[in-house]
Amino acid sequence: MIEFERLKELNHASETDGDYVLYWMQQSQRVSFNPALEAAIASANRLKLPTVCCFGLTDGYPEANARHYSFMLEGLRDAEAALTKRGIPFVVRRGSPDEVPVDFAKRAAMVVCDRGYLRIQKQWRVNVAKSVKCRVLQVEGDVVVPVGHASQKHEIAARTLRPKILRVRDEFLRPLRQTAVKHKASGEKLRLPKPLDLSDVGALVAKLDIDHSVRPVARFRGGYSEAKRHLAAFVRGPLQHYTSTRNEPAAMQVSFLSAYLHFGQISPVEIALAARDAKAAHADRAAYLEELIVRRELSMNFVEYTPDYDSYSCLPEWARATLAHHSKDKRPHRYTERELAEANTHDPYWNAAMLEMRDTGFMHNYMRMYWGKKILEWSASPEKGFKTALDLNNRYFLCGRDANSFANVAWCFGLHDRPWPERPVFGKVRSMTAAGLERKLDTEAYIRRVDELVAEER
Repeated sequence: MIEFERLKELNHASETDGDYVLYWMQQSQRVSFNPALEAAIASANRLKLPTVCCFGLTDGYPEANARHYSFMLEGLRDAEAALTKRGIPFVVRRGSPDEVPVDFAKRAAMVVCDRGYLRIQKQWRVNVAKSVKCRVLQVEGDVVVPVGHASQKHEIAARTLRPKILRVRDEFLRPLRQTAVKHKASGEKLRLPKPLDLSDVGALVAKLDIDHSVRPVARFRGGYSEAKRHLAAFVRGPLQHYTSTRNEPAAMQVSFLSAYLHFGQISPVEIALAARDAKAAHADRAAYLEELIVRRELSMNFVEYTPDYDSYSCLPEWARATLAHHSKDKRPHRYTERELAEANTHDPYWNAAMLEMRDTGFMHNYMRMYWGKKILEWSASPEKGFKTALDLNNRYFLCGRDANSFANVAWCFGLHDRPWPERPVFGKVRSMTAAGLERKLDTEAYIRRVDELVAEER
């Protein structure tokens, strides 16, 4: 059963005569644990029609490059195979994500879509809902607790959102039963456009008019099957001692699921259920669920209720005020964005973090905090530092360009935090130091581990 709170009608149109029910896949790029897909199938069964799934592949997604497209298309290839097994035609078609479904909807009795939280994703859904003549139903499937149900305002910190989520969390932590597809029809029988060939992702990416300067990585492959492999390994291993090892970057005792969540290749509900039911200590399970649900969904709350989430102006007033007061402070070091991208600083720990990010598309969460704090410290102004951090984040991380990216970068500049004792450059914004890393982490082991990872990539 799909919870009522996940559903939203996007227009006032009715179901019409049509050849199929259309599931427009965009954010939830998976078949398993996908409530939007299951809602589309249930609607098609009720209307005695087949289900069709489409995806619009645009060349122009902001800040995306060959690294992102390769990972995404590997996931879509997984989805195509899974949809085929269920008897659902899947057409990936080159074009704007809000124009492709409008074309398919001309023959649809209704449209079902998933939900995205970013400005561009919201606008796509508005455009589709206004352009089609049939009913458009949105189903929210990439958070545990629907964002509007958890809170209807911008929450200032995890401490204010946490009780609201925990009060209802277990209502939404339930398995999603697959709906039998009662009416099947092939793409040929329905006279659907020929889909893009996903069998050779590299060849397809090469044809796209995108930024090819950031190459795909070997460390991670996209798709639900890969996400499940990482989840199974995490539950069997790192989750068993999560509270004691999660903040040690060299140990890499993390789930590695951020990129898969970013592309909707695995459901956070499926992950949460696996973690909740794992044979691990309560403290370890609780610590991971806090990060997966409360912290991650705080980011969704942030972009949902903050129109300027990608601008320096999104920071809380106290943070902007204190950073402005210290904007003329002498910086111990200054680096250009190019020097940072080349990992060419005096700090070996920061350089290692940048290399891990640049060459493998991933960085341990603890090092992400240090990485962002140092960009603030080493930039000519806090505004310049904010832009540089966000640009590098979105360019190189596989999980860049999403709600967590915008919230995490802004956190380094004071978002979702409190004032701390005042110090140069940072003012009252929390700082981090190399000496602090050395006290808490095995920094030399981290450098060695990154060297190994980079060598493998090269």
